[in-house]
Amino acid sequence: MAEPSSDYNEPVVPTGRPVVSNYGLVLVVYILYLVGFLTGITALVGLIVAYLERDKTDQISRSHFQFQIATFWIGLLYLIVGVITTHFAIGALILVWWFVWTTIRCVKGLLILNDGRPIPQPNSWWFGE
Repeated sequence: MAEPSSDYNEPVVPTGRPVVSNYGLVLVVYILYLVGFLTGITALVGLIVAYLERDKTDQISRSHFQFQIATFWIGLLYLIVGVITTHFAIGALILVWWFVWTTIRCVKGLLILNDGRPIPQPNSWWFGE
């Protein structure tokens, strides 16, 4: 395993590159998810960014990227089930739940990111805690 960088004493990933914080990218992904309610495609862009950066960053950003990835896939499941069941009264309720659930997860993630903390349970189906 590589030794820490002597200049900044930052941890080093096995590839020898220093681990950096991706606070800005984490913030961008949350915003892309929220804009995704209007455009759809930006949520997919956010998912791709989260997958690409998850293993190249510090622990705090990694937990947020994992939380964002889980949010996308669980949210997609809610969306599909809601759309399929729209012919029944339950479908509209599921779609409302999907919207509220996703919004709460994004806002909660933004608040935790602003505090500089990791998501305690990034794979949770609820709100990460």
